Amino acid sequence: MTRVLVTGSAGFIGFHTASKLLQRGVTVLGVDNFSAYYDPALKEARNDILSNHPNFNVARVSIDDMGAFGAQWAEFQPDVVIHLAAQAGVRHSIDSPESYVTANLIGSFNVLELARQHKTRHLLAASTSSVYGANTDMPFTETQRTATPLSFYAATKGATELMGHSYAHLFKTPMTFFRFFTVYGPWGRPDMALFKFTKGILAGQPIDIYNNGNMVRDFTYVEDLAESIVRLTEAVPGDTPVEGDSLSPVAPFRVVNIGAGQQTQLMDYIGEIERALGKEAIKNFMPMQQGDVPATEASHALLKTLTGYAPTTPPSAGVPAFVDWYLEHYRN
Repeated sequence: MTRVLVTGSAGFIGFHTASKLLQRGVTVLGVDNFSAYYDPALKEARNDILSNHPNFNVARVSIDDMGAFGAQWAEFQPDVVIHLAAQAGVRHSIDSPESYVTANLIGSFNVLELARQHKTRHLLAASTSSVYGANTDMPFTETQRTATPLSFYAATKGATELMGHSYAHLFKTPMTFFRFFTVYGPWGRPDMALFKFTKGILAGQPIDIYNNGNMVRDFTYVEDLAESIVRLTEAVPGDTPVEGDSLSPVAPFRVVNIGAGQQTQLMDYIGEIERALGKEAIKNFMPMQQGDVPATEASHALLKTLTGYAPTTPPSAGVPAFVDWYLEHYRN
């Protein structure tokens, strides 16, 4: 693996994944449109760090622009593609569903089509734990049905998995879709809970806590997630399944959970932020938000079988790392 194209490279997860690849001596082309969904200055700051590396270049194009995107792909000729670009956010998908169609469906179709045209060795693409929807049998395993999404965001991500499977079957492009579980850490997005809670606590403003705090999540530290993605690039789906595999019987296609494999109470997570800041939050307890779920937990057995690795960083270590970054980035 020497040439990797990363869509969404200026995003939270894309930045960390591209950084890991560059540390391993890989040549990386980042593709990002630096959208204004949140402050583009944060994306520019991430991109500036990546651009200091001699093996990194960025193409400022949208993946839904097939002409511009396809030209960059054809020129770079990647061996592996890691597709992370997407319109994210469960709650935003209720207010602005059309942006999810453009980025998550049309953009992902373009990725699939270009991978077909250029006979990509391995296409890896981001999905989400939100596809488990109304499922309650935890830990979630990759072989569970995912036909009950509770948000349009989850529906678009589930659709991209199905689109990917059809392309893997028809054109034999090896594909791995990974389902992320509540990723957090330095350089996180401003719309994410950890960012909003930290900002609110520092400002002495109330923080909104949904379902009256009765929420549990499988919090996954972003460095662990990026390490998992990079290792999965070498786990190319073929014909032979491993134990507990989600490998399709008719296509070189599998889905893999990337999560810590343990639940943390939301109130305990907030407690870690309070300890890291040395300041108590003003808590505004609210009912469950539409489209949200009360609990998640990943089985990461398949990830560990395929890569020999699984996330291990607990919130007691990951939250202070985020707070240190936030204070340095926003208070200096």
